Amino acid sequence: MSQSFMTLPLEGPVRLINVEAPGCFLDQSDGPGSLELFLADGRIVAPDATAQVVDMKGAMVFPAFVDMHTHLDKGHIWPRTPNPDGSFHGAITSVSEDKPGRWNNEDLRARMEFSLKSAYAHGTRAIRTHLDQFDPKEDVSWPLFSELRAEWAGRIDLQAACLSNCAMADEPDYFASVVDLVARHGGVLGGLTLPSDTLPRQLERYIAAAMDRGLPLDFHVDETLNPEVNTLRDIAKAVLDHRFDLPVVVGHLCSLSTMDEATALNTLDLVARAGLNVVSLPMCNLYLQDRHPGRTPRLRGITLVHEMQVRGINVSFASDNTRDPFFAYGDMDMIEVMREATRIGHLDHTTYDWARAFLTNPAAACGFDAPSLVPGAPADLVICRARSWTELFARPQSDRIVLRAGRQIDTRLPDYADLDHLMRIL
Repeated sequence: MSQSFMTLPLEGPVRLINVEAPGCFLDQSDGPGSLELFLADGRIVAPDATAQVVDMKGAMVFPAFVDMHTHLDKGHIWPRTPNPDGSFHGAITSVSEDKPGRWNNEDLRARMEFSLKSAYAHGTRAIRTHLDQFDPKEDVSWPLFSELRAEWAGRIDLQAACLSNCAMADEPDYFASVVDLVARHGGVLGGLTLPSDTLPRQLERYIAAAMDRGLPLDFHVDETLNPEVNTLRDIAKAVLDHRFDLPVVVGHLCSLSTMDEATALNTLDLVARAGLNVVSLPMCNLYLQDRHPGRTPRLRGITLVHEMQVRGINVSFASDNTRDPFFAYGDMDMIEVMREATRIGHLDHTTYDWARAFLTNPAAACGFDAPSLVPGAPADLVICRARSWTELFARPQSDRIVLRAGRQIDTRLPDYADLDHLMRIL
């Protein structure tokens, strides 16, 4: 006897029938297809004739999501320090003004935990965050991050990458201290690339340090619509020249969308040869890029994801900033990211199954466990009433079911009022 899927969770073996899953989990590429899932003891298991049947009525199911580019340390400061004009410069200025006297253990913990609670309720199981490291003395976030990583183990797998200007590589003592800090906390060596004659030397030092300490690399790259900016090419050349074989992630790459076609595509050929992993952040880039007072934006800021995909480049999408001066909105919800990326980047009407870009691709780029729906995989699932992509993207899916280890979790989101005590204006 079957039951409605709203009766989840159930004790004992469960058989979910009439479930729709992305084609990439069904060895097909032509959209979602039907399958059955058997759940027991917190995992997906082989068919079991004794399992209690639950009719999912065509509901779409995903493995829990991977959000590979976030900024948990900046999150939710908008109410006390908004971006005055919505510009990139305004964002940088506002964040630099917010840090002094505020980014202590209590403040960071409350805001970071708020984001983690939101992500968990939405169905995310793995996150990489960037942690600002623009001052040798600003390292309170790393010990706190290590604490949170331990506390959230089993719910959200956490990684951290330092976010520093790559020019710090020209200061040997400072650079060495940051590399030591990152290595000590099991992090990722990151940086912000800016065009200069010294950038190739800086990248060489980054690669040498990463090779010496066995650290992956993660760069913020070309977050501008200036077509003359192409530090992406410098990164790809440095990786090839030094035969660096650890994972390298490059994010944003907005200028590719404005440079001439030949230059952009030649750069992507180099990126493909270097094996770089790309993460696009369309919501934040749409918010910041091509913003001018009293003028309607003409450009989207999204990078060339379709051209990357056909070259075999591993392309992902992620949340980026959340309610801070770089992006006033967002809720650490990967279904929102998927919906908006589809609209902004025209991910529909293609033969490639772009669900990979929110699940398997970011997991591969960061070294997280690969999402799977095969027997043996953890029963960490996000189930939506939607029966097709158009139904999924037409509504926010606020009634989704999230299973962790086969158990339905409480998907109520934290209350913004929980942060009110931190929002005083200094």
